[in-house]
Amino acid sequence: MAERIARSELILGGQRSGKSRRAEALAGQWLEADTTHRAVLIATGQALDEEMRERIARHQRERARRVPGLRTVEEPRALADAVHAHAAANTLVVIDCLTLWLTNLLMPADGAPRDSVEPVAGLRRAIERAAGPVVLVSNEIGLGVIPLGRETRAFVDALGGLNQTVAAACERVTWMTAGLPLSVKAPA
Repeated sequence: MAERIARSELILGGQRSGKSRRAEALAGQWLEADTTHRAVLIATGQALDEEMRERIARHQRERARRVPGLRTVEEPRALADAVHAHAAANTLVVIDCLTLWLTNLLMPADGAPRDSVEPVAGLRRAIERAAGPVVLVSNEIGLGVIPLGRETRAFVDALGGLNQTVAAACERVTWMTAGLPLSVKAPA
């Protein structure tokens, strides 16, 4: 995968499609290209139950083995602020993942839903203003039948809108399937 690192890239796909692995590979490529390069992963998942705690711990172990120089910061809600705080010309920022971030906004564990309009607009501005490359991971969940239940339909719609907003802001959009990247939008 020795392609040029884009200024910004959205990686979309289904569950276990290879999205996170691609993001990690890009971070590894970035780190190997120059000894002054840094990479930080902003993790949006929250360990709210035992299965999620185990999943996060497994991801941390595997990521540390695959990309030892990739530092992890946990930020479940204030994503634009985290991008502003960590973006630098020599730093590649990976956000994994937008789907969990949106879940944290719309269906937070504390039960107090937040409006997602301003956070999404703020994230788009953060991507556009970032001094270094930004790689974002998100799920595509809108390929099936229309889901039952108002809340589920609203979430599918909100994630589709988020993905469209981020894709418009990104220089590259990649669709992952079976571990294979397919270019949807390429740098000019």
